[in-house]
Amino acid sequence: MHIGLQIPSFKYPGGTTAIRPKLKEIVTTAEESGFHSLWVMDHYYQIKGLFGEAYTDPMLEAYTTLGYFAGLTEKARLGVLVTGVIYRNPAVLMKMVNTLDILSGGRAYFGIGAAWYEDEAKGSGIPYPSTSERFEQLEDSLKLAKSLWASDEISFAGKHFSAPAITNNPRPISSPHPRIMIGGTGPNKTLRMVAQYADACNIGDWVGTEAMQKALDTLKAHCETVGRDYNTIEKTCLGTVNLSAKDTAGGVIDRIQKLSEMGFTHAIFNMPDVYSITPLKTFAKEIIPAIAVL
Repeated sequence: MHIGLQIPSFKYPGGTTAIRPKLKEIVTTAEESGFHSLWVMDHYYQIKGLFGEAYTDPMLEAYTTLGYFAGLTEKARLGVLVTGVIYRNPAVLMKMVNTLDILSGGRAYFGIGAAWYEDEAKGSGIPYPSTSERFEQLEDSLKLAKSLWASDEISFAGKHFSAPAITNNPRPISSPHPRIMIGGTGPNKTLRMVAQYADACNIGDWVGTEAMQKALDTLKAHCETVGRDYNTIEKTCLGTVNLSAKDTAGGVIDRIQKLSEMGFTHAIFNMPDVYSITPLKTFAKEIIPAIAVL
């Protein structure tokens, strides 16, 4: 079982000038502690209510932040959990993912989803299409990624996007390409696209154990339909751990054990008090060694 760290908040003691050094301390400590992956959200507004924050609280652009992480680390995988398909031209996004993969030495995930934060998009002046159109844009982006990473230059035409002569130079270092992760549990579109295009899925544990298991079962059925080996898809989940409040190291270990029994192989956590560094040390000493055999 791999353990990942998502960093969704940048509201640290000391204000804006504290963000850069605190992030350096967090990511370097996480890597030293044995965290397999580091993740950030793709938002321009903070999520209302996350860790008690307001939408106007600090938020950094995802790929710029991961570029900083790439220069600070050597082993941890890096990804956006997950990129909102509406925010960037797909050809530009692919160049960003390739660049991250190259400059991190082949450690990039390509996390992507249909986007959901309508207030953020409209407040930023970004078009927010219907749900059906966003999913069509998502499939365009996935088809582009698969086509581009299979060649050096392609001509692509999708339902909502075309690239007459897009190049793949320099090629990403990851073999055969950065791992494609799709976030969400939608049974008809999201999980079907995971089976058809992705290397990994991500399911939030806030939906509950029953819904998580149902999503995995649905994914397995889609894999059978498209002729995909279900076991070749990495099953990741996202949750929150608060070791300063209700959670204990033993409770987290039990939680990870149950996730492993369901079939998950990569548990990603965010932590409201991560900036204190103490929870990372607890993971290093008590949790990561205990679940290493899962």
